[in-house]
Amino acid sequence: MSNAQHPFGRVVVAMVSPFTCHGVLDLDGAGRLATRLVDHHGVDGIVVNGTTGESLTTSEAEKEHLLRTVVEAVGDRAVVTAGVGSSDTAYTVRSARAAERAGAHGLLAVTPYFSRPPQHALVEHLFTVADACDLPVLLYDIPARAGIELSRDSILRLAEHPRIAGVKDCAGNLGKSAAVIASTQLRYYSGADELNLPLAAVGAVGCVSTVGNVAGRAVRAVLDAYQSGHPVQAAMLHHGLLPLIEAMMGGEAPGTVTAKALLNSQGLPGGTVRRPLANADTQLTAELTAVLERVNAIFDAPIRTSAPAPPG
Repeated sequence: MSNAQHPFGRVVVAMVSPFTCHGVLDLDGAGRLATRLVDHHGVDGIVVNGTTGESLTTSEAEKEHLLRTVVEAVGDRAVVTAGVGSSDTAYTVRSARAAERAGAHGLLAVTPYFSRPPQHALVEHLFTVADACDLPVLLYDIPARAGIELSRDSILRLAEHPRIAGVKDCAGNLGKSAAVIASTQLRYYSGADELNLPLAAVGAVGCVSTVGNVAGRAVRAVLDAYQSGHPVQAAMLHHGLLPLIEAMMGGEAPGTVTAKALLNSQGLPGGTVRRPLANADTQLTAELTAVLERVNAIFDAPIRTSAPAPPG
């Protein structure tokens, strides 16, 4: 559960929203998937209704039902954070209050996408969201998707709010992240799987992972090794995980599509995606499955905790 050091958990998964083959929200599948993530993969935080959960194409009622289902399934042993961000401040406030009523433990608030407000307006938007209820807020800085970046000065100002507790960092600017970590009490979470270890090295407390939908134990193993004082082992594990990260996140299909393809291939709840996304085809699914099998083999094998001794 949450604590001051890890207010949203430590190994957090941005969970997909399972749908049936007919595109209907699969609440039973969502409960089973959340339970598997916590009990099998060692995940201690779940983000529901984030962009990986196709929040742009789920209704308000679906979001509430999904959140309540996940809280009921794992809310006693994992932090459940609800994605509530949008480009409409009033709508975001309503979503935040609805998430609080539905039992969320925290809120994920993305920067307003497409509208690109100036920094002072962006700060006021996020202050308004944080004022809307009593839950801790995780800011979501993802300029490549939202079209606007939270500047260093804006984050420093936002850090003054008592309920703004952390940042999900997808900005890819390690210098900015390190400077904010050094200057504030904000808890940083890597939002890009390829940066989980580099951000941990400059003070991040955890990650919000898409790859964790199918490889949560591997994602956790990297952070466990680093935080246990074994940086060489952590680097080796990180390198071992990179092919799966690249396969799932580096191609034309987004992580929602690739995660659902891999879940479906294992008989786990994933289901279809909603348009305008397109389901993975047979070839892509086979390629992803092969990479996952190779990565699983690496993480199932004993890992050296130091470099091999030189010969002689």
